[in-house]
Amino acid sequence: MATKDEIAQFLASAFPQRGFVVEAVGNASATLSYPVGVDDLRPGGTVSGPVLMGVADVALYVAILGEIGIVPLAVTTSLTINFLSKPSPDRRVVGVCKLLKVGKALAVGEVALYSEGSDVPVAHAVGTYSIPPKAT
Repeated sequence: MATKDEIAQFLASAFPQRGFVVEAVGNASATLSYPVGVDDLRPGGTVSGPVLMGVADVALYVAILGEIGIVPLAVTTSLTINFLSKPSPDRRVVGVCKLLKVGKALAVGEVALYSEGSDVPVAHAVGTYSIPPKAT
């Protein structure tokens, strides 16, 4: 298992170009936030799909690292997202992940995405990660 601080340090060193904030990790779950900037918006002022997918993917990764420890080579094998409503362009995107299964070779989880301060989901994602041998 890895702590919130260990995972945050790993993300900062492995992905310094991104502004993900690890809010919570534990009990097969994770909460992550991402500050939306003008470069993250599509025409019309909505948060782009790739940003939402990125938040979902990283929230899933963080939850998995919380269970198996820092394993950089755990990788996404599948990620499906449903866009539900328009996210707020001036609020952080928050991803709340719950792992459904962590096995020896695969981990599966779901992520609900919100605009900070709202309890109405803007997207829902389901993903699978491949866990390299000897990581569990």
